[in-house]
Amino acid sequence: MPELPEVETIARAIETEVVGGTIVSADVLWPRTLAAPSVKKFKELVKGQKIKAVSRRAKYLILVLEDYNLLIHLRMSGDLIVRTGKIKPEKHDRLILFLRSKNGRESQLAFNDTRKFGRVWFTDQPETVLGKLGPEPLEKEFTPQWLFENLHKKKRQLKPLLLDQAFLAGLGNIYTDECLHIAKLHPLALSNSVSQKQAKALHEAIQSVLKEGIRRNGASIDWVYRGGDFQNYFRVYDREGKPCPVCGIEIQKFTVGQRGTHVCPKCQVIERK
Repeated sequence: MPELPEVETIARAIETEVVGGTIVSADVLWPRTLAAPSVKKFKELVKGQKIKAVSRRAKYLILVLEDYNLLIHLRMSGDLIVRTGKIKPEKHDRLILFLRSKNGRESQLAFNDTRKFGRVWFTDQPETVLGKLGPEPLEKEFTPQWLFENLHKKKRQLKPLLLDQAFLAGLGNIYTDECLHIAKLHPLALSNSVSQKQAKALHEAIQSVLKEGIRRNGASIDWVYRGGDFQNYFRVYDREGKPCPVCGIEIQKFTVGQRGTHVCPKCQVIERK
């Protein structure tokens, strides 16, 4: 599933291609892709809307229109692709926006989704979808002190808590494993057992891993995402049986909350108190 760095990469990639363009029409090829409103209403309301900006919130892509917002969650296999000219839909296209630029150039913004899990919301009240999300891990409100205090408000295992989008927005399976390894914290450690020093280390790890993921255009693994190479720099994720880059002990894999989880048994030990 695409996580924050992959979604951020896609947002940056399509921004220059679509901002300033006008939506001439839309085609919904898989009705369930559109979470709201109805297909008929969507086609009526989206027509003529100008794309003012492209942004991201957590794992959601946001197209800011004149009067509405188009929120897109890629889920397992979604992707947004800009195509120039009049082109027939591809096999896994689920929703297509037909655009016209200022100079009259025609293009398409296609939501392609092999597994059909992705969803799109067309709304003038984006907070109805985004309102329950936690803070962005690369924004100023996410501080070491905030992390320490909020870890101690819970008594949950670290990995499931970090994956909870209502706690912290944008982290997924890959980047959580990487962050916990850098911070030398075990995925099953309880959140309220984390010391202030450990919270600071975790905060630094989260920000550094996400920034590096964005710099490398995300990771091309586990889904159909195109072009990233962060997978070539994983420390623990998808490296079961390979040596830890810190101590050389073999990386182990087990399941936490139905998610494959990778740890170094020497660097990441649960402290018994």
